[in-house]
Amino acid sequence: MSIVIERWNVHPGSTWMRGVRPEKPVEFNEALGAWCAYGYREVQQILADHEAFSARTADLAAVQVDEKFMAGDISQMDPPEQTMYRKLIGRAFSPRIITNLEPQIHKVTGELLDAVDEKGSFELVADLAYPLPVRIIADLLGVDDLDLFKGAAFDIVENMAGIDFVAGGEDAEEQIHSAEQRLQPLLDYMLEQVLQRRRSPREDLLTYLTQVEEDGHRLTDNEIVNVANVLLITGHITSTMMLGNTMACLDAEPDKLARVREDRSLVPGAIEEALRLLPPAAVLSRGTLRDVEIGGVTIPKGQMILPWVAAANRDPLQFERPDEFLPDRSPNDHVVFGHGVHYCLGTRLARLEGRIAVNALLDRYPDFRSDPDRPTEFFPSPDMVGVRSMPVLLDR
Repeated sequence: MSIVIERWNVHPGSTWMRGVRPEKPVEFNEALGAWCAYGYREVQQILADHEAFSARTADLAAVQVDEKFMAGDISQMDPPEQTMYRKLIGRAFSPRIITNLEPQIHKVTGELLDAVDEKGSFELVADLAYPLPVRIIADLLGVDDLDLFKGAAFDIVENMAGIDFVAGGEDAEEQIHSAEQRLQPLLDYMLEQVLQRRRSPREDLLTYLTQVEEDGHRLTDNEIVNVANVLLITGHITSTMMLGNTMACLDAEPDKLARVREDRSLVPGAIEEALRLLPPAAVLSRGTLRDVEIGGVTIPKGQMILPWVAAANRDPLQFERPDEFLPDRSPNDHVVFGHGVHYCLGTRLARLEGRIAVNALLDRYPDFRSDPDRPTEFFPSPDMVGVRSMPVLLDR
């Protein structure tokens, strides 16, 4: 078992986090009413083969989400539609654009840590890991109502994770519709921002989305609102949990923390290894477009299958010493950011934010360690693996 898992008893029901492998790489889960894939090879195959495994799974879920929330959501599209939308949106995340964000990420990180010093206490998630990516995305989009933006982002993490879309658990439909209602003020705000950009263009991502065109296709107002909402959700959850999880792994093994502090070339590897061990999105979803054989079983057409990224990333057939945190692990071909046509657009930005923030923490706090009197907490939801709070001692 990984030391960080043992120390904080992260997701006690997720046996693969405790060195216990599922008996089969693919099997049907009666409780979820869906097939589950646990092997690295099988998960990679599912994510790579969009002709057999569709990303549009909302129609297969037990609880349906209003269609208006899905327009423009490329995570629920297959090629060729997904390809066109990805081109429309993907240009905004080019290497040049992300590299140009580096000074702003440094600036925001410094401001957030200065505020920590002023108040004399430090909670890693609330004070840094959570507000940093939200502020960067807000700057990128060109929106300035940070209270609404941060409040909506917090609500998503706190209340929408763990809702059982697949099997339709107790009160799942009520929870989903309640979540949709809580999101409405953000959607209304974003729509007004989109309309303003159409009237008065600016130098920001929202303006770009109102103007970009691919093969004669342009995004509708509703699609732009949903794209911005998806960027808020995926853009901050991954970065927030990535930073919290990286520091949790380092905090749990002081000897490795000392190594990374001494040799900063290990920082990117430490982040990747934390992503592998503690993937923010533990599970994804796909639907079979035809009868398909995988992992020694045949799954009929029209079935939901859940690729468990958290289990695949610990597959001993792919990773040596899979339950250990090894900052210098190479290669480290985890599948946290997906695989194939749906590989995450925001990967480069998340990694840049993580690298800058981890280095800043190591620079400012030579004796970084969590407060033993206020234990670190992880989100309880089985579909997310992330630090919810980590009080930190400020001794220098």
